[in-house]
Amino acid sequence: MTRSRPQNQPDRPAPDAVDAIIEQWAAVRPDLDTRAMEVFGRVHRLSRAMADRTEQAYARFGISRGEFDVLATLRRSGEPYTLSPRQLAATLMLTTGGMTGRLDKLERAGLLRRSPDPHDRRGLQVTLTDEGLSLAEEAVGAGLAAQTEALAALTDEQARHLADLLRLLLAGTA
Repeated sequence: MTRSRPQNQPDRPAPDAVDAIIEQWAAVRPDLDTRAMEVFGRVHRLSRAMADRTEQAYARFGISRGEFDVLATLRRSGEPYTLSPRQLAATLMLTTGGMTGRLDKLERAGLLRRSPDPHDRRGLQVTLTDEGLSLAEEAVGAGLAAQTEALAALTDEQARHLADLLRLLLAGTA
């Protein structure tokens, strides 16, 4: 799918709230280099806006973003869609306590099941149920649709360029 810039979209967008903040700093501290603030202020605002959009998309399925993350991680693991609670917690960067709460809710909803690990008597396995697999499939589509809708403001080339720039920026913070 190739997107081109809509006819009415200028090359440089109209000033936004971050521009207003930058102007205020320039007035009181003209010595500051605010480029980082321009980038990270927008990244932060964009992250919050997209978190709200995806949360709304997942809410239609009766799950939160965090619960979607569990289902999606299991789905991405491939058949038989099974991981240990420890693997899930590590992938999602959660404490085991935080993971337990999510697993409890998803298990009560019939979206996953916990069972003894046949290779470790002390361990558990978490597996998507058929209902959980179906919901994960639908929810990932809804979340991507919300993200794609927001990304429509950019051409395909701009979106690829932005992804590359963000990848570079993330690599520099590791």
